[in-house]
Amino acid sequence: MDMLNFHCGVSRDPRGVVTLTICNAGSLNILGSAVTDSVRAGLEQLATDASVRVLVLSGQSGKSLIGGADIKEMATLDQTSAEAFITRLANLCEAVRAFPAPVVARMPGWCLGGGLEVAAACDIRVAAHDAKFGMPEVRVGIPSVIHAALLPRLIGWGRTRWLLLTAETIDAPTALAWGLVDKVAPEGGLDAAVEHTVASLLACGPQALRAQKALLRQWEELPLKESVEVSIGAFGRAFLTDEPTRLMQEFVNRKQ
Repeated sequence: MDMLNFHCGVSRDPRGVVTLTICNAGSLNILGSAVTDSVRAGLEQLATDASVRVLVLSGQSGKSLIGGADIKEMATLDQTSAEAFITRLANLCEAVRAFPAPVVARMPGWCLGGGLEVAAACDIRVAAHDAKFGMPEVRVGIPSVIHAALLPRLIGWGRTRWLLLTAETIDAPTALAWGLVDKVAPEGGLDAAVEHTVASLLACGPQALRAQKALLRQWEELPLKESVEVSIGAFGRAFLTDEPTRLMQEFVNRKQ
């Protein structure tokens, strides 16, 4: 594993799959300001690399993807510094959402608070069989903010209210049933489940996937009519690459 910076390790395989590992952030991969800024910087650096086909987001500790934001640091904040702290975390979540290739969250153990917000910004979430999820902010005197706003889109308003207002944790089967995660691995099978997801993504046209992710981001914010209209242009631009002709011909040849 190469280090982009002190908190951001990167490994790459020949297929264009890059794993970004959050490093040196404690036993639960906690997001203090330094960690948050470093991981965001690593993501922004990798985003300029057109050879990246899939990004897997992982934590150095097997106890969590991200255990949450740093409560010790937050306990020292005032209004001004609190807004600066949470803006850093928002910028990290946006770097995940804006990453041009699909981002897969590898989720062992705990994923809480700001960590769940980062995970919600990923495209696909793969959880261990014993993973736990929660939004405990109200129990330490603060509301859940920034990319917690993605949760109603994933799990609906009622379940979002339950998570944010009760601060209760849920287990992996519940998270799967709610749509908070996309796949739950059997015991000992997290890496295999992540690899299965990665293989499915690699079977697709890389430029088509990037175009699809960009459209999905637009669809999250646009009304239906505008969503349909912008997608027409995206469909046409796909034919500026060789992917449609090449991949469709391969499909036709297989059927003959």
